[in-house]
Amino acid sequence: MIGGMNDFDGGRRSLPQDFVWGTATSAYQIEGAVTADGRGRSVWDAFCSEPGRVANGDSGAIACDHYNRMTDDVALLRELGMRAYRFSIAWPRVMPSGSGDVNGAGLGFYDRLVDELLACGITPIATLYHWDLPEPLEQAGGWASRETVGRFVDYAARTYEVLADRVPMVSTFNEPWCAAYLGYAAGIHAPGRRNAADSIRAAHHQLLAHGLAIQAMRAIRPDRSLGIVLNPAPVGGPPSPSDADLDVVRRVDGLLNRWWLDSLLSATYPSDVVDDIATSIDASLVDRLVQDGDLATIAQPIDHLGVNYYRRMNMRARRSDETRGPAVFPTCLDATDAEFDGEATDLGWWIDPTGLRDLLVRMDRTYTNLPPIYITENGAAYDDPLRADGSIDDARRIAYIRGHLHSVADAIADGVDVRGYLAWSFVDNFEWHSGYEMRFGLVHIDFNTQARTPRTSAYWYRDVMEFNTID
Repeated sequence: MIGGMNDFDGGRRSLPQDFVWGTATSAYQIEGAVTADGRGRSVWDAFCSEPGRVANGDSGAIACDHYNRMTDDVALLRELGMRAYRFSIAWPRVMPSGSGDVNGAGLGFYDRLVDELLACGITPIATLYHWDLPEPLEQAGGWASRETVGRFVDYAARTYEVLADRVPMVSTFNEPWCAAYLGYAAGIHAPGRRNAADSIRAAHHQLLAHGLAIQAMRAIRPDRSLGIVLNPAPVGGPPSPSDADLDVVRRVDGLLNRWWLDSLLSATYPSDVVDDIATSIDASLVDRLVQDGDLATIAQPIDHLGVNYYRRMNMRARRSDETRGPAVFPTCLDATDAEFDGEATDLGWWIDPTGLRDLLVRMDRTYTNLPPIYITENGAAYDDPLRADGSIDDARRIAYIRGHLHSVADAIADGVDVRGYLAWSFVDNFEWHSGYEMRFGLVHIDFNTQARTPRTSAYWYRDVMEFNTID
């Protein structure tokens, strides 16, 4: 089987002694308590309230009730041997309207979370933005408006001032590609817009906000590791691609990978992507959008790059008789997934651990100033049932993670500076427009009782971390 899980069975591999191990979550997906202690309304609260937006009408209103169960959850992280924990901070909790005074009770939650993690010997890793824009800012234009940039920088600086003394690693954005294109072009994520030009504006403004926030935080305290988290992936086509297929692959690669990496590491947007935008969206959009100095600001030196990886993207041109779906890639209305022959997760994502090695090596060979890389998300959606004895045997998840860890080890052997791996996710959670149907957790959540049950994968992963060895 090519690209499947079984390619990596067996073979003891060790990671570097200082390798960072842990797991990850995000605020809206686990916290719940959406009106507690002065928290404001987010775009995801608004999105979930619209019928038909989310599977089964689900929302993050309760989620895993982590806001009220934080102490017990951190104790479970310790029990499972986690060395590091990546969490995101809810902007609407810290600044309910998106700007103005800081809500002390909201920021205080993260202050207590950090202290609790440190008391348990777990390194806190913070992400400032995981898609939960305060709804008042969306009403004022959202990420399509340049005004939101300054609001984010203020929020970032004031949050960092409080937490930076104890949080050694801070990322500005998580997967800005998703917020820009799924939220503003395809409309399948909050805020649910379908406007190609707005999606390009959102992409640029998030990158600009990242660069300015890095400057602001570094001025406050320069000795922390500051960076950003992206979701790049190898992009390929069908076994015998046509010219149309090859052009789709180029355009998807441009929007998924090169738009973000070229701007962050080379202070430029790829010329072919700019041409695609001019041809398919607006001839002068990028010229009007990018002001003098923007790209230099975006390309602030960063101390780490987070990579979220789930699958290789195999794309082809849509046939004339095929129905066109949401414009996930706004310059690629003719793009669709190519067929594949292999195993897939419950989300239908093709399993190909070798894609992670290919991606990391390509990045390392392309960008001479590539910072140290952390795999900040990697995991699989499987809904394995509870057995009669109350345990959950999720052998498929173990095989998925094992295969990708082998790929990380291979990339390190190839000379790529990969310094950590954070499994997605600590617990089952609200999986965006899929609601609660897709389960990624090392720990099972009964959403009726909020009972936590570690799966077999959690204990297997604990051994991997303890012995710093795969298998």
